[in-house]
Amino acid sequence: MTEKNKNIFYILLFLSMLAWGGSWVNVKVLSAYINEFETMFLRFFITALTMIPIIIILNKSFRIDLKSLALVIITSIAFILYMKYFFLGTKYGTASLGGAFVTTLIPINTFLILALLGTKKIVRKDAFALFIGAIGVMTMLHVWSFDIEKIFTIHNLYFILASILWPVVTILSSKSTKISPVVFTFYLYVSTSIINILFFVDITKLPYEHFDYIYWLNIFFLTIFASTFANTVYFLGIEKLGAREVSSFIFFVPFAAIVLSAIFLKEKIDFSIILGTLLTIIAITILNNIKIFKKKKISSEQTA
Repeated sequence: MTEKNKNIFYILLFLSMLAWGGSWVNVKVLSAYINEFETMFLRFFITALTMIPIIIILNKSFRIDLKSLALVIITSIAFILYMKYFFLGTKYGTASLGGAFVTTLIPINTFLILALLGTKKIVRKDAFALFIGAIGVMTMLHVWSFDIEKIFTIHNLYFILASILWPVVTILSSKSTKISPVVFTFYLYVSTSIINILFFVDITKLPYEHFDYIYWLNIFFLTIFASTFANTVYFLGIEKLGAREVSSFIFFVPFAAIVLSAIFLKEKIDFSIILGTLLTIIAITILNNIKIFKKKKISSEQTA
């Protein structure tokens, strides 16, 4: 890939992370109109439709084997639970806390779950990173205020559950190796939509008369921008640039959620959230051996 194409991809990845951070704001706004299952259905049904032309353009096959289909259905259940707690936490809490807390805690919980499964070993540097991460998490939860009511609020519990469930979704998704991640995600959205409409949503009873331009604007950004666009760019980025390089962009998400929540929801930027986010990001970089700032290689011609 040429340097120019890389720079274009970097801009697209930055916009994708901005969209993911903004999704917490979108959900907060939408929670005033519809419930968690209705949001899920509309989000992923519309996203699945918009992914069809993208899969065709990328020349990916829609064919899916039975093992992958079974994984899709199982993953859908965990995904629905994640989305439920993501929605409820954001509805009753703040988008800034959710965007910072959940997105930074997910990689740490993923590492811990893989360690419990025996896939990863916790060495000394990992134990140090987990300690820093724990301090960061407790800081975001205002543990140091020693205010029991502030610490054990219901939205904090929802955010913790969401941060545990997403690693389950990720681990289950990784078991499918016979189809493209983009295609797997497409079927995951289709399956999630079907389960919601079969068990949780009656589309004839949706309050369409209350859907104003603010509602549709947020649905547009949540589906087209935060789901279709961001997911496609992310998967293409992994394919073109590599997982490690793309993973460094994830750190923009919590800060995007904090800044956008302050701009659009008038939420106060909490120092505890920012400090806790920085600490957990440091923990993530140590756990995953991520180098955010890379030294450029000096060619022999330059040193001559």
